Amino acid sequence: MAARRDRTHYLYLAVIAAVVLGIAVGFAAPGVAVELKPLGAGFVNLIKMMISPIIFCTIVLGVGSVRKAAKVGAVGGLALGYFMVMSTVALAIGLLVGNLLEPGASLRLTDEVAAAGEKQASGASEGTVDFLLGIIPKTLVSAFTEGEVLQTLLVALLAGFALQALGKSGEPVLRGIGHIQRLVFRILAMIMWAAPVGAFGAIAAVVGETGLDALKSLAVIMIGFYITCALFVFVVLGALLRLVAGVNILTLLKYLGREFLLILSTSSSESALPRLIAKMEHLGVSKPVVGITVPTGYSFNLDGTAIYLTMASLFVAEAMGNPLSLAEQISLLVFMIIASKGAAGVTGAGLATLAGGLQSHRPELVDGVGLIVGIDRFMSEARALTNFAGNAVATVLVGTWTKEIDKARVAEVLAGRVPFDEKTLVDDHAPASDPEDVPEAREPAKV
Repeated sequence: MAARRDRTHYLYLAVIAAVVLGIAVGFAAPGVAVELKPLGAGFVNLIKMMISPIIFCTIVLGVGSVRKAAKVGAVGGLALGYFMVMSTVALAIGLLVGNLLEPGASLRLTDEVAAAGEKQASGASEGTVDFLLGIIPKTLVSAFTEGEVLQTLLVALLAGFALQALGKSGEPVLRGIGHIQRLVFRILAMIMWAAPVGAFGAIAAVVGETGLDALKSLAVIMIGFYITCALFVFVVLGALLRLVAGVNILTLLKYLGREFLLILSTSSSESALPRLIAKMEHLGVSKPVVGITVPTGYSFNLDGTAIYLTMASLFVAEAMGNPLSLAEQISLLVFMIIASKGAAGVTGAGLATLAGGLQSHRPELVDGVGLIVGIDRFMSEARALTNFAGNAVATVLVGTWTKEIDKARVAEVLAGRVPFDEKTLVDDHAPASDPEDVPEAREPAKV
């Protein structure tokens, strides 16, 4: 097993080398680099292909094995309440930093930029009612074919509760889904070997498209956004994690280091969603908590996107010479709390949500979205990393609040004494979904 883990270690070293090579190609031959974009898009599509089956298997196994359905409702309600609070905090921090930096004061809108803004607005998300209705799939199977995370979540919850109601007669189905989960994770592990190729294509394309000049002209908002995200993760989330769960944020982020590298190379937090589910279960959080908190968080706990939406809104308003008043900023904050819930962790979703929010709230500012199109890909890196960190912390916190976490195992895993199986991505020693179901599962793991 040690040799196999060594091979995956080399895989992620190859990803780092691919990123460096992609940057070099982007600057040396930008025309060629742009043509490499399909390599990155293809790899992200391969990962997204696996998300629906992984979420379905994880949630059905977690919910279906819990005897008390009320526990699932308690976990979901607690998670949603936490998500709303943290999203509001993130939005408020974005407004505060945006007002201090005034990043768009020295820029002015051009016709070309306005056209780019209109293009983004055309792909913006629809209203809240449409978003809520969109959670319901057209058919039971279409949830898997359309790649909608919340639709898959709904079908999986229904299937899990149905298996609860079936009792012992539903156990063969649960065992079958467990075998399917192993198969799905094995396929994912195979796909991961294409990560260096995907990272090379994605990074080369974005550097080839934007070049150095675009970064210079918009350095203030980029650097300010990155610093704001870092402060939110290490100060706000770090303090909360230490006070509630007694876990060091740096240790947790180190444990998820490979996932952060994957997100950095693909600019999509969804690329690491399956691995986050597997690693949180391995860490010692129970299957129901992981199965509900992680997928829900990917649609409702977008801390990085929340910071981005407020800072970008202020940036656009200032660049167009029409800054927002304090009352308008507060009104926009309330609107963005709702709007940010419709932005999935996919590249470009934040930009479309920004355009949709401005179109609904201040239509005259929509043209200014084109100002940040050139650097949105770079800002999406910080968005995705912050979103991912927020969901990892949320899973540990919800597990602690619901007493569905094995603290002894957490200490062992974070200390490196219980390594994660990179070959299967499935943890046979994860704590049981309910201590009443399998009492011995609460004992410290012996590995």
